[in-house]
Amino acid sequence: MSNFSGEIARILNIRKTLASLLQYTTSQAKNVFTNHCLPPLLALSGFFLLCGIVLQIQGQNPLEFYSIIFVSAFSTFDDFGYVLFNATPLVFTGLAVAIAYKSGLFNIGCEGQLYAAAFAAAWIGIHLNLPAFLMIPLCIGGALIAGAIWSAVPGFLKARYGAHEVINTIMMNFIAFALMNFLVTSVYQEPGQMIPQTPQIYETARLPRLGSLLPILPQSNPLNLSFFFACGCVVLCYIFLAYTRWGYELRLLGNAQDVAAYGGINPQAVTVWVMALSGAVAGLAGVTEVLGYRYRFLDNFSSGWGFTGIAVALLGRNNPFGIFVAAVLFGLLNKVALDIEILLEIRRGLFLAGQGVLIIWLVCTEGISRKNR
Repeated sequence: MSNFSGEIARILNIRKTLASLLQYTTSQAKNVFTNHCLPPLLALSGFFLLCGIVLQIQGQNPLEFYSIIFVSAFSTFDDFGYVLFNATPLVFTGLAVAIAYKSGLFNIGCEGQLYAAAFAAAWIGIHLNLPAFLMIPLCIGGALIAGAIWSAVPGFLKARYGAHEVINTIMMNFIAFALMNFLVTSVYQEPGQMIPQTPQIYETARLPRLGSLLPILPQSNPLNLSFFFACGCVVLCYIFLAYTRWGYELRLLGNAQDVAAYGGINPQAVTVWVMALSGAVAGLAGVTEVLGYRYRFLDNFSSGWGFTGIAVALLGRNNPFGIFVAAVLFGLLNKVALDIEILLEIRRGLFLAGQGVLIIWLVCTEGISRKNR
């Protein structure tokens, strides 16, 4: 009889433990959805609702607009390849913004950093003619160093003199634009060309397009090997932030600087290397342009990737995998913007205004989420 009672008690304890585990899992899932998934979904719903209202006011059918979004992006592998191509530089800039943000810093200078990195990659690709297994790593390494230096300057000024990194990174953007414009128009201008661009890099420095490797993509599709670099960077950033000592120092500095300093972490040193790392990751967006697409440096080649990366990081909740999804979404919007302008005669300004509203909503939902937590 005692054995039977003990067995009943053991079963009841197991049942109680499972119930507690289920309750905890449900609570955690609810918190994750409320704090991380719900705000971006609300912002996206508001964005598409706003587009539909504006189209309705103009006398156009919003349902036709929504159907074109899916047809334009997913009807063929070629269309989806363009979506991923548009998303690739945004993955890098979104990760760069998130890395700095995790440590309590705001890197607004991704645009200037990717310009400096792109020119460094182009300069190496123009002046050196080595085998591909040497050229591509050298060009990428030069771009990483250039982006890191361009971002480390504001980091050093922040650590040494307390100068705000937002102001300094914005000023570094203007310096990058002016300096690269001077170099490409007065020093490295391609002979016989009116377009402000450098000569093409050597073929050994070029990243192959996926159309030449995958039969499902046409060779004219611009999606190239840098997309896989972006995927690898997402995984490495997640591992770095979640499972390394440096990632722990970075996150601790962003959450509690006084506690970090008390624990033996040097906030000044972390500030400098975090900004340098953020700039290096942003510089990979320039590598996408030079080594994988145009094969040269073209002045004003970016369509605002560095600034859009801020919205990508916000929409992805500063999570590397969330950033990848957000970058694909923005890549889709960029692809669709051109198609609806041709098919529905809707100006791209609608999308630009909608993206601005989306950013505002994301900032608001981030503040509400922080307050709830």
